[in-house]
Amino acid sequence: MKKLLIIDDEKNIRYGLKTMIEREFPSVYTITMASNGAEGFEIFKTEGADIIITDIRMPVMDGITLLEQISKLTSGEKSPAVLILSGYDDFEYAKSAIRYRVKDYLLKPIRRDELFEILKNIDKEQEEQDLSARQLEQETEHFRRELRSSRLRGLLMQQEVPLEREQQEWLSDLQAPFTVGVLNYYYNDGTRMKSGDVQGLAERLIGPLEKFFSEITTDWDGKLVLIGSRKQDFIELSRQAEAKEIKGLSIGISSEGGSLEDLRSCYKEACRALQYTFLYPQVSLLDYGDVGQGRSNFPLPKEELRKLLNMLGTEREKEMKHLLSVIFQTEHLKELDLAYLESVGQNVNELVLDEVFRVHGEASVEVLKLYRTVGNMYNYRHFHEYYRALENLLLSVNEYIVGVRSAHTEHADMEEALSYIEANYARPLNMAMVSNHVSLNYSYFSEAFKAYTGENFVIYLKKVRIRHAKELLAKGCSKLATVSEEVGFENSKQ
Repeated sequence: MKKLLIIDDEKNIRYGLKTMIEREFPSVYTITMASNGAEGFEIFKTEGADIIITDIRMPVMDGITLLEQISKLTSGEKSPAVLILSGYDDFEYAKSAIRYRVKDYLLKPIRRDELFEILKNIDKEQEEQDLSARQLEQETEHFRRELRSSRLRGLLMQQEVPLEREQQEWLSDLQAPFTVGVLNYYYNDGTRMKSGDVQGLAERLIGPLEKFFSEITTDWDGKLVLIGSRKQDFIELSRQAEAKEIKGLSIGISSEGGSLEDLRSCYKEACRALQYTFLYPQVSLLDYGDVGQGRSNFPLPKEELRKLLNMLGTEREKEMKHLLSVIFQTEHLKELDLAYLESVGQNVNELVLDEVFRVHGEASVEVLKLYRTVGNMYNYRHFHEYYRALENLLLSVNEYIVGVRSAHTEHADMEEALSYIEANYARPLNMAMVSNHVSLNYSYFSEAFKAYTGENFVIYLKKVRIRHAKELLAKGCSKLATVSEEVGFENSKQ
């Protein structure tokens, strides 16, 4: 309820105003009264007021002196709305109150409708001011959070350099020990949820994140980063996600940091822990302390990668699949150091796939699209999804190489067939003779010949003979029977 202070030396006016206002605005105002300016000023000092209704002429302290004292007291702070009561003979005197930002004047005798209208206007104006103040406060707070988040993001991502004094100042309230958590969410199709949506999901699970975490930001890669003093809050977030069967959320958390200088290293630990969820499909949260040490590593399998490259374009698909599992050490997957898998994945790209396209040219659009995705294993939520996609890509590349080699072989066969026709067009020649010459099945040769030349065998042979007949005629040979015989036609009518 708003506080309203009525100051008048006439008791009837004080109580009359109080009664009118309470009837018209029930449960809106808490009303206190004073009989002079000095008494009213003491009440204002101790209890405050949102609205003051005061007479001008009063004993002990008049209304103008009261406003002067209140103005001094509230300098730089929110001042109450003031409504002046005056008679006709006081009006000129009351004008001096303008400098104290008086809202309005009421001439005695007081009219109810005027009083109520003024109070409504004052309430409306104060509500608008309060709304503007809240909006400004919200905008200021939002800007402050964005600025702090941006500074924190820059601090986490920059190189290992000492913290500047300004950074130390705005992070001085960070409670130690602290834990850094990095969150990600993958949809079923492999695409990632935006960080703002991940934050919304987390808040639906445990409530406003500000209650649990001192810092909330995103990194340059678009992952949500949370900093809190209790690991248990991250564990609870993961537990709630599992309880609601939300499968796409993954969380990596760091070991505890004890100083501001630990922030960057803790962030890197959390990112690495998040990456290790790649190996554990059933786990939504991993602590760096549980996965960062004692992992298995192996030498890069260059000889096996060379064998894999040589197998492409053959019919040894089963052997190729087995070799791929050896290359990735799938038997030791749960104990592997991610650095080994990352190195192997990169070398499969460079030593196998890139080499295939260098030698044989670019594959189909579908194969290249798949390669762009498979080229980074972290485009997939879990290893087995990446492995299946890579296996599928290798099989597609295998088919591509087979097709390229077949096309080269077929090209050579057709060129040999055309050369044979060119050398033997004058003889009695048919398609069976030519297909036998290049050792191809008669039906296959017929289809392949038409695809290669754009014409069937009979028409192509006729055109060859006519071309040579034209050459003979151009040389001056005038007998058509002689020409037709020399180019292989059975009679001149043909």
